[in-house]
Amino acid sequence: MNQTLIIVPTVNERENLPRVAQRLLALPVDVDLLVVDGNSSDGTAKIADELAASHPQIHVLHEAKKNGLGRAYISGFQWALERHYEFIFEMDCDLSHDPDEIPNFLRAAQNSDLVLGSRYTGGVRVLNWPLKRLLLSRCAGIYVWLITGMPFTDPTGGFKCFRRRALQAAGLAAVQSDGYSFQIEVTHRLWRSGFTIAEVPITFTERVEGSSKLTRHIVLEAFWMVWWLWLQNCLRRWPRP
Repeated sequence: MNQTLIIVPTVNERENLPRVAQRLLALPVDVDLLVVDGNSSDGTAKIADELAASHPQIHVLHEAKKNGLGRAYISGFQWALERHYEFIFEMDCDLSHDPDEIPNFLRAAQNSDLVLGSRYTGGVRVLNWPLKRLLLSRCAGIYVWLITGMPFTDPTGGFKCFRRRALQAAGLAAVQSDGYSFQIEVTHRLWRSGFTIAEVPITFTERVEGSSKLTRHIVLEAFWMVWWLWLQNCLRRWPRP
């Protein structure tokens, strides 16, 4: 078993999963892959099982139904903690997150508890997004900063690396949200508790295969969640003493 685990949730990603697995196994650092499949209807789960049978670094969790991104990650985090991984990643399966960035995350994680991949550090690094989607993402980051005070350029991003100790302290059982707001909530829990958080620049490329999972419900949940986080932090816009 390696020290590093990449958690990849899947729902109908049969075209993308083999390519993601191939890219991860070819990295210059040793990583394991955990596929958390949300009862895909297109055969993704079967492909995941076949990959796991051929590669000891690949593992699969099968969910009985699609429970949402946040629940999939929490299941993956719990699986990782039970097996004592030290570096635990979130990563999308659609290759919008470049696996080649993982060594950069690991270098930053030597001195951080959580490393966020940022599309907006030092400029905008987003390819093939319509202007409307780009503006939504940037405005969401500013909105999160205005309400919560978190000083991160990309709090809704889903390419992250957690140290084991951070996930152990995150209170995963109490996390309520999903989608964008899941990303915000977990980061806020660690930030307000004083954990060290770093950002590394990434280039985000819109998916080629499959369809986006972004829905109106996900956007609205994120809109309200930041106010709840502010209340949880006793109306403070800074970490607890």
